[in-house]
Amino acid sequence: MKRREFITLVGGSAATWPLAARAQQPGMPVIGVLSGRSLDDSREFVEAFGKGLNEADFFEHRNAAIEYRWADNHVDRLPTLAAELVRRQVAVILAVGGVPPTHAAKIATSTIPIVFIVGGDPVELGLVATLNHPGGNVTGVTILSGALTAKRLELLRELRPQASIACLINRNSPEAEIQLRDIREAAHTTGKDIHLLTVSNDHDLDVAFTTLVHMQIGGLLVANDAFFVGRREPIVALAARNKIPAIYFLREFAAVGGLMSYGNSLADAYHRAGILTGKILRGVKPSDLPVEQAVKIELVLNFKAAKALGITFPITLLGRADEVIE
Repeated sequence: MKRREFITLVGGSAATWPLAARAQQPGMPVIGVLSGRSLDDSREFVEAFGKGLNEADFFEHRNAAIEYRWADNHVDRLPTLAAELVRRQVAVILAVGGVPPTHAAKIATSTIPIVFIVGGDPVELGLVATLNHPGGNVTGVTILSGALTAKRLELLRELRPQASIACLINRNSPEAEIQLRDIREAAHTTGKDIHLLTVSNDHDLDVAFTTLVHMQIGGLLVANDAFFVGRREPIVALAARNKIPAIYFLREFAAVGGLMSYGNSLADAYHRAGILTGKILRGVKPSDLPVEQAVKIELVLNFKAAKALGITFPITLLGRADEVIE
């Protein structure tokens, strides 16, 4: 996509120059976007959010403005960025890129509406009271990606039936305990052991892949976590370099060369969040907006990655694929 086309889709230059002063009509509501990730790995999601806003009859520069704050995968920056948006007196905050942005926004304000996108159960994570009646100033979209862990393991074993399997998990994630539970339940369901490797920084990733090679692991499951989303290209490169077949939780991993992915569409979740944000701008209280669940699930296979690994996808997998990347 050309840069000019991207700017048109999101309605202006806000995503490219997040802190620049922009002309704004008097009384125009301002949406604050607080992201744990960077602009570079969020462009298509920003586009999807913009389309959701448009469906709710809000268009940037026409009847709404957007202020972006990117933490660039540095969680420690989130409280400061959230405080900036509160001082800016935004009308609503979209908190994305994992659970930490929502926690930071909740600490910064109890009055400004917050719309989140998270990959786990927001009730278990303490973000809302219930899914149907969130309470307070917070609602959003969940992709419940962990619930698909058993299916990912099944798909990986279909591809590599005799291989030993390992899982990468971020030990510092607020969702780590829930993810561990999902992984153990998946292992119990399939009757197969899963070797756990915990990481929390880039150095840990290098060490983890060295360990995977030493253990002669034949298949890798990457746990759903924003830490991995922000590092999808180096993770995919490490898996390819070390000849380790891996399955991921988002299409975006397969799009940058990953072998295969199975999970909810993150773009769909951003689209839904855009519609929710529009409803709040129309005056609906977050407490009256049930948490939505992204329902679009996709299996994506990457032929080029398979060829590099010397793997042939079985017909059973090809027949169920929603997308095949040549």
